[in-house]
Amino acid sequence: MTQIFGEDGAVQSATVLNVQPATVSYLKTEEKDGYNAVQIGSGQRKGRNISKAVKGHIKSLEGMSDGTKGFAVLKEFRVEKAGLGLFNKGDKITVDTFAVGDKVTVSAVSKGKGFQGVVKRHGFHGGPRSHGQKHSEREPGSIGGGGRGGGKVIKGMRMAGRTGSDRTTVKNLRVLGIDKDNNVMLVSGAVPGRRGTLVEVKSS
Repeated sequence: MTQIFGEDGAVQSATVLNVQPATVSYLKTEEKDGYNAVQIGSGQRKGRNISKAVKGHIKSLEGMSDGTKGFAVLKEFRVEKAGLGLFNKGDKITVDTFAVGDKVTVSAVSKGKGFQGVVKRHGFHGGPRSHGQKHSEREPGSIGGGGRGGGKVIKGMRMAGRTGSDRTTVKNLRVLGIDKDNNVMLVSGAVPGRRGTLVEVKSS
């Protein structure tokens, strides 16, 4: 993350995203595959780390026929039938697909935090720090007893457990800057994940 200053001098928090060019690797149609989708490949991976099935799938694309390299990521996005006409196999999708001022939706896997207690996981306030409380400042307290759950822990009870590593979506972020030469995009605010996380950016 960083911050930038607008023309009016107001500071705006921003996240720098590295948007490498992506290639349309396949178009799925309802007649042949049962649904309409655009498959996109991005990044590079050595050929020895790619299965023969995937090599055969992408061999018709430019630079992929010899099998020495392939895409690091292959992902498909469902579209309406009319939307398929906007793409052709082999097309390049670059950072200048977006423009400054566009509203975007960003999805990614959030940071994993391991097993956490209720204060960190759910924002519990904990118990009082005085009047006989000892070593219980961050405990969850009562979980209901017999009256509410019939002697059981009811479903959905907020308790300690694994936190993070969930697919998270942030909507209505603004594109603050585009640097086509360096394949960089600036979006307002924070996005899920850590450095190196694969991020999905779509128009809102």
